[in-house]
Amino acid sequence: MITRAKCRSAVAMLLMCATAVCGQDQLSARIDQLIEAKVNGKVAGPASDAEFLRRSYLDLNGIVPTAAQVRTFLADKNPQKRSKLIDQLLNNDAYSRRFREAFTVMLLERRTGATVPIVQWNLFLESSFAKNKPWDQLVREIIQADAGNDLTQGSLKFFTATGRTAHDQMTQDVARLFLGMNIHCAKCHDHPTVDEFKQADYFGLLAFLNQSKAAKHTGKNQTFLVEGVATGKLEFQSVFSPEKKDQVGPRLPGGQEVEVPVFEKGEELAQPAADGLPGVPKFQPRQILAKELTSASNRRFVENSVNRFWYLMMGRGLVHPLEMMHAENPASHPELLKILTDEFVAHNFDVKWLLGVLARTRVYQRASLLPAGAVQEATAESYRVANAKGMTPEQTAWSIMRVTGVLEEIVKKERPEDSGFNFKDYINGRIPAPDNLTDTMLLFTSVFGNPPGEAEVEFQPSMGQALFLMNERLILDWLKPVEGRFIGRVEKMKDPKQVAEELFITILARNPSEQETNDLLQHLEKNASRRTAAISEYAWALITSAEFKLNH
Repeated sequence: MITRAKCRSAVAMLLMCATAVCGQDQLSARIDQLIEAKVNGKVAGPASDAEFLRRSYLDLNGIVPTAAQVRTFLADKNPQKRSKLIDQLLNNDAYSRRFREAFTVMLLERRTGATVPIVQWNLFLESSFAKNKPWDQLVREIIQADAGNDLTQGSLKFFTATGRTAHDQMTQDVARLFLGMNIHCAKCHDHPTVDEFKQADYFGLLAFLNQSKAAKHTGKNQTFLVEGVATGKLEFQSVFSPEKKDQVGPRLPGGQEVEVPVFEKGEELAQPAADGLPGVPKFQPRQILAKELTSASNRRFVENSVNRFWYLMMGRGLVHPLEMMHAENPASHPELLKILTDEFVAHNFDVKWLLGVLARTRVYQRASLLPAGAVQEATAESYRVANAKGMTPEQTAWSIMRVTGVLEEIVKKERPEDSGFNFKDYINGRIPAPDNLTDTMLLFTSVFGNPPGEAEVEFQPSMGQALFLMNERLILDWLKPVEGRFIGRVEKMKDPKQVAEELFITILARNPSEQETNDLLQHLEKNASRRTAAISEYAWALITSAEFKLNH
């Protein structure tokens, strides 16, 4: 029985949801106003439904839509269908996987290391996005690196990844990734071209981290990131004036020093050493860093966070490069960055809310080409058109598996632990093609990803990537007419026009033009004696096309 109380509750929930969406729409409209106020020249019109659908799936779910999803969306006459799609994509399992992958690449930069298994990191990060954990809390947990908590022990991967265990590298990466500051040069002297980046900033941040080290818990056979007893301020000197020595205690760049307390000898520890781990100090600077760095009052942290989410959606940061946030490299739209920063804090660092706001803007939903008659070329920072983004290695792998129809069989064979797949052995023919998700993803990231420790921000196609798509035996195998796979299904279609529609909707997420349909019909007529092979070749050509490889 439906009571009045239940009715009132349901109505209240609907009103809350409507209010939330209304608030998002208002901010989205304000974003559009601020972007368009600086536009000089024509802007692109709205993306077609097909273009918007594919872009949204790639950005929010990390994979192209299925043919059924394309047909359903294109046939939907609801004027609110784009907004409904955004909510749908933000609230499914693929969303948390997509952003786990995106921030694994952004934060770990494809570094490996056996100290913390990657599966633990993946579980920590993916569950955090699934729960819509506030962004400040997520970053705080990464800096705290509490291996004693089952829910966060995977966070330890950030500081123990290969190439990051040295305190200098920890310091540089915390500054780059969480503060938007590339202070590598400030290790030896004030930055030569950026007045804001001082040597004291580098050593102040280092003072939070220089007592952190990995230690093994003998009882649990598990690695912890422990802290030693802080001994006071750090001394440093510029290579340009070695005779002058300075000191600094723990502090954020441009911030106030944290006083390092002095304890009587023997009184420094809150907990004694046990199980192979050193004693826990009363003063733990890294724990203080975790709180201060992620504070809502730390504008640099919040601006950097907003800038990186904007980059993921729009293909370019409001400040670009992402790690060079300083006065000499101002935001393309300073007022917009300020408003988004304020609103992100006001909404308690709600990632889904922020992504929903950005996805609802005209800026995000523009076509990727200027209208006919536009004279001035569109620059990336003008946002007059949707900036084309190269598909990430992960998006490429998921999407090719989906369009060839092998996704379900590959996922079923996933191994939970690192498999040790060796790319060199594979390309030299010493091991067979991968048949499980772990090895398949390793293959694609080996080909399309950057070397460990290098940021993946700009799209950099290579000859190796092109040759992989053209000649890779695994993809050619996926395009064979096997029962249950895409080509095995399409070859049974008798109507050539139906074949054309299925190829384009499945692979490019749109209907073919009349010319494209005619081109395929001619191709099939010329190859009537080898029809199945001709269909497979055409599918392969679409997969290797720029239209498929780009998120546009």
